[in-house]
Amino acid sequence: MIESAYKKWKDRIVSPETVIEKIKPGMSIFLGTGAAEPRTLVKKLMSSDSGNLQDLELIQIVSFGDAISLKKLRRQKYRLKTFFSGWVADEAITEGQVDLVPSRFAWIPKLIESGQISINAAFIQVAPPDGNGNCSLGIAVDVARQAMEQASLVVGEINSKIPRTYGDTFIHISDFDLLVHSTQEPIYFDRWLVSAVFDKIAANVSSLIEDGTCIAFSIGPLFEALGRHLIHKQHLGIHSPFFTDALMDLVTSGAVTNRYKETYRGKSLASYALGTPKLLSWLDQNPLVEFQGIDKVFNPSQIGRNPRFMAVLPARKVDLTGRIALQIGKGNVATGPAEVLDFFHGAEISAGGRTVFALPSRNRNGKPNIRISIEEFPNQFSLRESIDMVVTEYGVASLKGYTIRQRAQALIDIAHPDDRPELIDNAKAEKIIYQDQIYLAESAHLYPAEITTIHTFKGGVEVRFRAIKPSDEEEMRRLFYRFSDQAVYYRYFGHISAMPHTKTQEYVNVDWNQTMSLVGVVDEAGHGRVIAEARFIKEPRGPNAEVVFVVDEEYQGLGIGTYLYKMLVRLAKERHVQGFTADVLFSNIGMMKIFKKGGLPVKATLENGVYQLSIPFDTKPSSFSSNIH
Repeated sequence: MIESAYKKWKDRIVSPETVIEKIKPGMSIFLGTGAAEPRTLVKKLMSSDSGNLQDLELIQIVSFGDAISLKKLRRQKYRLKTFFSGWVADEAITEGQVDLVPSRFAWIPKLIESGQISINAAFIQVAPPDGNGNCSLGIAVDVARQAMEQASLVVGEINSKIPRTYGDTFIHISDFDLLVHSTQEPIYFDRWLVSAVFDKIAANVSSLIEDGTCIAFSIGPLFEALGRHLIHKQHLGIHSPFFTDALMDLVTSGAVTNRYKETYRGKSLASYALGTPKLLSWLDQNPLVEFQGIDKVFNPSQIGRNPRFMAVLPARKVDLTGRIALQIGKGNVATGPAEVLDFFHGAEISAGGRTVFALPSRNRNGKPNIRISIEEFPNQFSLRESIDMVVTEYGVASLKGYTIRQRAQALIDIAHPDDRPELIDNAKAEKIIYQDQIYLAESAHLYPAEITTIHTFKGGVEVRFRAIKPSDEEEMRRLFYRFSDQAVYYRYFGHISAMPHTKTQEYVNVDWNQTMSLVGVVDEAGHGRVIAEARFIKEPRGPNAEVVFVVDEEYQGLGIGTYLYKMLVRLAKERHVQGFTADVLFSNIGMMKIFKKGGLPVKATLENGVYQLSIPFDTKPSSFSSNIH
C-alpha cells in the first residue's frame, strides 16, 4: 500500500488553495527555517484573503524569508512567534508585531514535544521522494520532526531544488497529509564581501586555531574570511549550527577531516545550510556532512564531548571589564545571548575548549567598539567572568583569569590606536588602571603587528613570537621574578631585587621609532606566558643599535635565544640599522654562544670582565675574533 502510494505521489499533489481551505481560525502553524522555508505555501498564506485565515500564529525558529514581512504582520491576521530576535525579526519585535520566546535553542524541541509550544499545522519543505518513498528535509532539520508529530495537519512542499542530505533527514511520503509542488526558488544567501579589516580579524582568529580543533561557523564577513585563513590547517572538525559556502570551501581544501571529534566522527555536523545554489548542489547526497536537529547540534554536552572545541562568536561592542554586547539586526544569526550560551558552555566543557569574541575596533561610522561601558547597548552577554579571548584587527586580548586592570590594558592594546588615549583617560577616571599609567600615543600607530611567527623548538616546545605590548607588563614582571640571581646579574650587570610597576611599564611601552622589542610566548592561545624578550635600541647619533635579550632559564638550551637574535638582525636590516653592539659579561658563556651561532662576524674587546661586542651587518660571515675564549 505504501509502495502504491509512493508510485502515485504526484497524483496526491494539491493546490496551495486547497491547503488554505484546511486552515482554521486560531491555528498555530509551524514553518521551516532558512532555505527550507516552504515559500509557495507561505506566500499563498500571506496573500490570501480567505475568511478562515484569522488570528493565526506562525511559528518559525528563525525568520529569514521575505514572505513574512512586517507589512503583512500589521494586517493582524497573523502573528509571528520566533525564538530568535535577529535578522528580520528585530524591527517587528520592537513594534510588538512578533512574539519572542527567550529560550536556549537546545530546549526548543522539548518545548514542542511537551505541548508547551502548541502546533496545529506544519508546513515542511522537502526534496522529492526516492525510490523507497523517502523525502529528505534537506537543509534545515531544526525541529521539523517534533513539529510534525504534534501537528494535526502536516503539509509537505516538494521542491526539486532542495538537496537530499544525510543524517536525521528522511521522512516517508506517507507521513504527509497533503502535498504541494513548490513554484518558488529556495532562499539563497550570497557570499559576503570581506573588507581588509575583517580579513585581518579573521587572520588573528585563525592564529589561535590549532590543528585538530573543532569549530562552529555562522554567516557574515568574519566567517567568510576565516574559512580562507584556515585552509592550511590540518584535521579540523566541524560542529556548527550552519553550514555555509565558506565551510564547503574549507572541507574541499582538505583541512577538515573530523578525525578527532567524539560525536559524529568523520562528519561535519550542522542543523542548517545557508548559501548559494552551488552549496546546495554540493550538499546533494554528500556523505561528508551530517544534518541533525537542534537538540543535538546546540546541546552543550554534545558540543563539549569534542576536544579542543572553539566557539568563534561575532560581537558588537565590548567594555574594558569584558562585558560583551552581541550583534543585532539583519545579518545577525545565532548570536543572541541564548544561542551563544549553548556553544559557550559547550566550549567550557570541552577538553582544551576556548571561546573567541571577534569584532572590528570601530563600527561603520568610525565610532569605537571598545568602550569604557556598554550599559546602553542591548543584547548583552553578561558572563564576563567566563570570557576567554577578544580579537580585533589589532590583535588578541586574553582575559581569562586576568584582573579588571589587566583586562582593561589588554583590551586597550587591541582598540583602534586613535581611541586608546580616551580609553586610558576614562579608565584612569574610573580607577580601573594605574593613575600613572604610561601611554605613548604616537607609538600605537607604529606597532609592528605584522611581526608574528610561530616556531617549534627541541622537545616540541612551540613558541609564538610577536612585538611586545603594554599589557605584557604583568608577564614581564613574572619573567623577572623567575630569574636566578645570576641571570639578573647577567642581564642588568648588577643585583636588582625588585621590578615594580613604575619600572616595568617603562620597559613595555616602546617607542617604535627607536626600539624593536620581541617577546616569545608559550600557550598564547590560553594564558600566554612570556618566556623570552629581545630588543634593539637605535643609537641616538649613529647607524647601529644596542641589542639585549633574555630567555627564561627553564627554556634555555632549546635555541630560542639564537632564533630571537636572528629575528632581530633581519628586522634591524629592514629598518636600515647597520650593525649591533652589545655588552656581555665574561662569564656569560651562553650569551656568547648565541652570538657565535648568529652567523655574523663579531668584533670583541674585553675590558674589566665585560666583552664589548661590535657586530657589523655589511661584512661577510666569519668566526669570532681570536681574543674571545
